[in-house]
This record gives sequence, structure tokens and C-alpha cells, in this order.
Amino acid sequence: MPAPKPDSARLTEIRNAKARHDYFVEEKFEAGLALKGTEVKSIRAGRAQINDSFGRASKGELWLMNAHIETYAFGNVHNHDPRRSRKLLLHAHQIRKIIQGLEAGGRALVPLRMYFKGALVKVEIALCSGKKLYDKRDDLKQRAEARELDKALKQFRRR
Repeated sequence: MPAPKPDSARLTEIRNAKARHDYFVEEKFEAGLALKGTEVKSIRAGRAQINDSFGRASKGELWLMNAHIETYAFGNVHNHDPRRSRKLLLHAHQIRKIIQGLEAGGRALVPLRMYFKGALVKVEIALCSGKKLYDKRDDLKQRAEARELDKALKQFRRR
């Protein structure tokens, strides 16, 4: 029997690990990205990072700022700039909704993950509001309590 193939979707998904720790996620959107060919190849190789990136509205358009997509190793003179701004592709009504949310104040546009959907690169972005330090501590406490409860239940089942 042949060995099972690795889950390629899992390998090419780039997550923003800090997003759920630093923000309350309120509303999610799936957006396309306007990319160059070498950027797509770098993302497929897992050479991207969105931990410090954010979304910004400018002239009725949304842009992904500060996302790092490493230059393609086998590229040539026409390779891309790793930290360039990339346009987010959404429907007009979604763009209006996001811009209204950003203008209301107290919210940020944060990418949660970048992944392939067929041959297209998609970004899951969310309107988020920032957490205070005590909110972060509460989350850590709840996670620790859940771990202890799971551990106790596991030991109880073994008896």
C-alpha cells in the first residue's frame, strides 16, 4: 500500500499567530490578492509571513501592508520587493462595509491566514478590536484551566 500523501493545503497555509492573542475578531472576509508570479511561487513554498501585517484603506481600495513574501530563489531581475503593498480584491459592498468599520474607530483590519483556493491565493482578513492586557491574561487563564480539566478527565477515563 502506498504511503499517504502529505496534506498540501496544510503546508501552504500561512497563519497569523498573534492575531487572536492581540485582537477580538469581529467579522471575517475572504479576499483575493493581486500578486506577481514570483510571489505566488514563494507562497506555495511557504516563504511568507503575515504576523506584522495589517490592512489599510486608500482611495476606496484596500491594501495589505507590511506582509513579507520572500523573494523567489529561482527568480531573475524581475523579482518582487518582499514588503511591497498588495491590493486586496473584494466586492464593492464588502469594501464599503470594511471602510465604514475602520472609519468608526477602534478597529483594525488584520489578516488571519493566507492560503490557496485552487490556484488562487486568498487572505482571510477580519475587522478586529484590540485587547487590553487584562483580556489577554483572562484568555491565558481560561486556556490553562481548560488544559487542566482535559488532563483530569483523561486521567479519570484511564481508571
